[in-house]
Amino acid sequence: MDIQSINRSIETQKNALLQHSLYEKVETVEDLRCFLESHVYAVWDFMSLLKALQSKLTCTTTPWVASKNPETRYLINEIVLAEESDLTLDGKRQSHFEMYLDAMTSCGANTDMINTFIENVVATQNIFVSIKQSDLHPNIKAFLDFTFRVIEEGKPHEIAAAFTFGREDLIPAMFTKILRNFEANFPETDLSKLIYYFERHIELDADEHGPMAMKMITELCENSETKWKEVEEISKLALEKRIGLWDAIEEKIVKSATELV
Repeated sequence: MDIQSINRSIETQKNALLQHSLYEKVETVEDLRCFLESHVYAVWDFMSLLKALQSKLTCTTTPWVASKNPETRYLINEIVLAEESDLTLDGKRQSHFEMYLDAMTSCGANTDMINTFIENVVATQNIFVSIKQSDLHPNIKAFLDFTFRVIEEGKPHEIAAAFTFGREDLIPAMFTKILRNFEANFPETDLSKLIYYFERHIELDADEHGPMAMKMITELCENSETKWKEVEEISKLALEKRIGLWDAIEEKIVKSATELV
């Protein structure tokens, strides 16, 4: 098994995600706010996948010793640098999550729920308890639970699979679709920060991070058929959870629009 066979195996789920009816549902500024208020959880938990990989594949303890693969080490540290301390539109340093929160505030989206959720995570010191205690949509809970179960399992190739096929490989196509929709539907709204966030991801993931992440998967699995099968399984599940997230956001948008009528 190799990257090509994984791509063939997940094609159905990937197409379902890229052709999801959610994209056409974001028609008003209120719809946009609804989208952002739910999608922000995927922006937040992405960093935990990345940090888990950094912990597994680079040396983050003392005394320092060189980790096994310099190319993988470079990839992870490069992505951490961009995700945790990128340049904002006005030239400051922020994580992409913080940039997303600022973009939400700029277009009037509510950040109280995500901030309260993170405060609860800090208070409980147990992500699974916080997910269970939250008032989030069941699909958003399932999305988050899946991410942190993969991290807790602790297999680097499985974490890398969720990170690569569930996130990095998808982002350029998915975010381009979202961005085109935003630009067409909201010409009068100042979405400069939001557009910058999406364009930055498209640029980084299409040019460098995506291809490097594929290489990381190959190096982690090598010739182990067991690892390749686990990568395939986790990749499919990651995509299915993302589809579930999109279903939840679409449901919330439709419900919100119905209530306004």
